[in-house]
Amino acid sequence: MQDLKAAFEAHYHNPVERVFFAPGRVNLIGEHTDYNGGFVFPCALSFGTYLLLAKNDKQTLRFCSLNMPETATIPLKELPQTKAEAPHDLPSWVNYPLGCIAQFLKQGYRFTQGYDLLYSGDVPAGAGLSSSAAIEVVTAFAFNSLMQAGLSRTDLAKIGQASEHETAGVQCGIMDQFASAQGKKNHAIFLQCNTLDFELVPVELQGIKVVIANTHSPHHLDSGAYNARVAQCHTAVEQLSTVHPISCLAELTQADFDTYSHAISDPIAFRRARHVVGEVERTRKAVAALKQGDITTFGRLMNESHISLRDDYEVTGKELDTLAETAWQVEGVLGSRMTGGGFGGCIVSLVRDEAINDFRRIVGENYTKQTGLTADFYIAEIGDGAKEICA
Repeated sequence: MQDLKAAFEAHYHNPVERVFFAPGRVNLIGEHTDYNGGFVFPCALSFGTYLLLAKNDKQTLRFCSLNMPETATIPLKELPQTKAEAPHDLPSWVNYPLGCIAQFLKQGYRFTQGYDLLYSGDVPAGAGLSSSAAIEVVTAFAFNSLMQAGLSRTDLAKIGQASEHETAGVQCGIMDQFASAQGKKNHAIFLQCNTLDFELVPVELQGIKVVIANTHSPHHLDSGAYNARVAQCHTAVEQLSTVHPISCLAELTQADFDTYSHAISDPIAFRRARHVVGEVERTRKAVAALKQGDITTFGRLMNESHISLRDDYEVTGKELDTLAETAWQVEGVLGSRMTGGGFGGCIVSLVRDEAINDFRRIVGENYTKQTGLTADFYIAEIGDGAKEICA
């Protein structure tokens, strides 16, 4: 923290007044179900994004990041409420916090005080561990406090999601921001994304670790592939509704899908819907298994999740498949699957303590042999959601 404070003071020639933090997340199971109204099961991580700030007397918001070379200065009177109103030469990373600030403006809050802001994150960018959500949530959390807005953590997650939709153009669900805002140490969040009802479930894995492996093949959710999946799911809903009216795919049970799926004439939309319906059911079963201490079943459902994401949702690719499929062959690995939006990023695995070294070696060596890339491995520590840290 002293290094961050020193960097702030060196850049702004102003002492730090307040420090905030919001974590990244890893999703244990329940992928591409959030924007389809289904269940997800993420947990907050111990690493994330720090925001250091202080008032200035310049009637501006000044942005800088230790992770990005570009900075920005925006007069308070020119703060945009939409992406179209934002300066055209704005660094791309600034869109994320600025999008959150725009949501406060839309809700009637007014900025009368200028601030200097410095961001620093240790979530690997492009790894699918929600570095963007951490930036959004830490910004929303900080300005909620600064402006004494009194918004709930769920409200702050919604602000982050709206920023993602409007400034990044990614029609994401709310899982990433919700996990960053609502996380609790050593718990995962069983979230119903349609209602935002949630349960904090203890993650008690005696002799087992949650291990994340990073492909270093960055995902690009704004490339259009993610939004295409959203559109394909909407097509499935429209076609299903001609025989069985629904508002989202997660309303279907497996039996419903078996009965009515003949109405989906688009073969791609059919596969997307089959994944979503199956994934919602897998997530229910996985959480029930965890509560009963049945980690073997949880791991098997993780494997099934990856296969469905590979074959029906088609969001894995060679890098993620190589990691997961190699992991399945390592003794002591209970389950392994891609996590996050896909198209690169990370896998998450449940690995017995005594197998972790073999897991890293075998999976790492085969991954490099098959792809020419080098994977990084992290032992996941499940942490708390957004918070203020004593400056």
